[in-house]
Amino acid sequence: MEVRDDGVAVITISNPPVNALSFDVLASLQRDYKEALRRNDVKAIVLTGAKGRFSAGFDINGFQNKPKNDKPWSLSVDFLTDIVEDARKPSVAAIDGVALGGGLEVAMVCHARVSTPSAQLGLPELTLGVIPGMGGTQRLPRLVGLPKALEMMLMSKSIKGVEAQKLGLVDVIVPANELVSTACSCALEILEQKRPWFKSLHRTDRLPDLGEAKKILKFARVQAQKQAANLQHPLVCIDIIEEGILSDPRAVLMKEVLSGNMLQQSQTSKSLRHVFFAQRATSKIPNITNLSLTPRRILKAAIIGGGLMGSGIATALIMSDIMVVLKEVNGKFLDAGINRVKANLQNFVKKGRMTKEDYEKKLSLLSGVLDYEQFRDADVVIEAVIEDILLKQQIFSDLERHCNSNCIFATNTSTIDLKLIGQQTACQDRIVGAHFFSPAHVMPLLEIVRTHQTSAQVIVDLLDVAKKIRKTPIVVGSCTGFAVNRMFFPYVQVAGLLVDYGLDIYHIDRVITQFGMPMGPFRLADLAGFGVAVATTKQYYQSYPERCYKSRLTEIMLEDNRTGESSRRGFYLYDDKRKASPDPDIKKYVEKSRIMAGVAQDPKLMKITDNDIVEMAFFPVVNEACRVLDEGIALKTSDLDVASIMGMGFPSYRGGVMFWADSLGSEYVYKRLDAWSKDYGEFFRPCEYLAWRARRGASLAATVAKPRL
Repeated sequence: MEVRDDGVAVITISNPPVNALSFDVLASLQRDYKEALRRNDVKAIVLTGAKGRFSAGFDINGFQNKPKNDKPWSLSVDFLTDIVEDARKPSVAAIDGVALGGGLEVAMVCHARVSTPSAQLGLPELTLGVIPGMGGTQRLPRLVGLPKALEMMLMSKSIKGVEAQKLGLVDVIVPANELVSTACSCALEILEQKRPWFKSLHRTDRLPDLGEAKKILKFARVQAQKQAANLQHPLVCIDIIEEGILSDPRAVLMKEVLSGNMLQQSQTSKSLRHVFFAQRATSKIPNITNLSLTPRRILKAAIIGGGLMGSGIATALIMSDIMVVLKEVNGKFLDAGINRVKANLQNFVKKGRMTKEDYEKKLSLLSGVLDYEQFRDADVVIEAVIEDILLKQQIFSDLERHCNSNCIFATNTSTIDLKLIGQQTACQDRIVGAHFFSPAHVMPLLEIVRTHQTSAQVIVDLLDVAKKIRKTPIVVGSCTGFAVNRMFFPYVQVAGLLVDYGLDIYHIDRVITQFGMPMGPFRLADLAGFGVAVATTKQYYQSYPERCYKSRLTEIMLEDNRTGESSRRGFYLYDDKRKASPDPDIKKYVEKSRIMAGVAQDPKLMKITDNDIVEMAFFPVVNEACRVLDEGIALKTSDLDVASIMGMGFPSYRGGVMFWADSLGSEYVYKRLDAWSKDYGEFFRPCEYLAWRARRGASLAATVAKPRL
């Protein structure tokens, strides 16, 4: 604490690198406040953060390290409310950088807030399965209004300082170099009654009347259940907000604390916290990121192929100000590819995420070509053509002749082993997989695939590209399907098996979506297209024939020109707006598939529960993931959890596919697979790695593999 000549005490939160709050930090803050309130030479108080950051919120590690005595959680009432907010001396928060979670809650206790224009303010606690626990549920609605507060909390949406001022969350916007001095002036103006002395908890001027408030809250509940029917903490948050509006908000503060404590112990919160840490660990690669290598600057990228994938990758790159050359085989295909990029950018403009001026600026970074002339000064080339080994081999041979000796050669293949793609080149240290997920400019995952010859520098370079284009990377070894698609190939195949043995396609999809997946396996197949499904399935049959189930259902439908959503006829029928509806005619294809498979309806299978369907769908995925770990294709189970969520849509609130399986126990997973293998064959047989862990009752989530590329 520093007391200025004008009588303002400046208290600074300092806990590098992001000034996270902890019990110790809050206790220190409490001591400084009590001293400032006690001293006669202190007229007012300004609270700020060290090194250009206010506070990123409560340290998540504190959830695990909570003191045995729960009393520190009453800091939100005893300290923040009774001492700071109800003090006889005014406090002003000086916000720069971030004020998130508990950081914003502390700022809202102050009697005014001064912010820089670019400061980020928000309450993202629901992303961790908890609710704001230091008064946020009560104060934010009173400062920004109920609808905006619900949006910020339920969607974990942060806002910039400029918007925060318009909403009433921030009182004054100033440049960073004037932040503390302006906050001190504001604090003295409040003391001198030149500014209103607001106590956020007791404001009602921004709240709607009770009737309107109930309507808004009812709508919020409906939306919360529609978006995630399996989650309870959004509803708990809404209940706490409502109770504070209908009764005494001061009395509700302790209930907010107790509800937060309860939610911290929930499986949902444990799962989401696991994902939080797992996501941050993906870019830590042993013997790669600890070698002190500096990433090279990637200023220009060349992309071969302007289809859905190539155009999506181009969009992602130019959105991050990387110059892109897009190559196609003829003018017609090139125009189509560039038009796809334009459509992607126009969609951002339509949604308000980009101005028309930004659209023109980003588009100017893109150029189209029909030859390799402009590839000579490219820093990276990303091949995004169809899954044809011979074509890809030819392209990589061409690249070696036309590109500079430092250019990175990346392929966006989703299944083909990199060793096959680059086997005819002499530059295999520069060959790497850059597997994006469709749509590439939207999906957050980037699978970086290396062989034993890929240089560490190339991996470091691509990790940096991933950061620039806001993708979460996972680094994996090369094999058919790599990590993500390989561990999930049984997911689609088991769906075919279940149908051949008698289950209904649409019931399977409903059960899987109720579990939390964005769509079921058959709706997913329609979206991807049957041509892609058949082509990739052949790769798995060739590489892993002993553990594949070959349903003929998709092939039969292809013969009848049913190709999926693109043709409006797949497992579902699609109207002009691409809305899916079940097709009664699907039964004839199912019957033909069963005859060709030589199987009949299984009475035992027809009686299984929805939970059984979920486990039969995902336990083979867990089984294959264990093989991926055992072979060293993936480095750790947490990488596979992140990949399953960001690449395949596995529900994050279940922690990822491996974390979820671990919550059930390796022994349980093994026994279920073993029993099914006796009834339905090798497809379900547990791998030795899973068997070994099950015999020892060992955790799957703690597994760290040894890389054997």
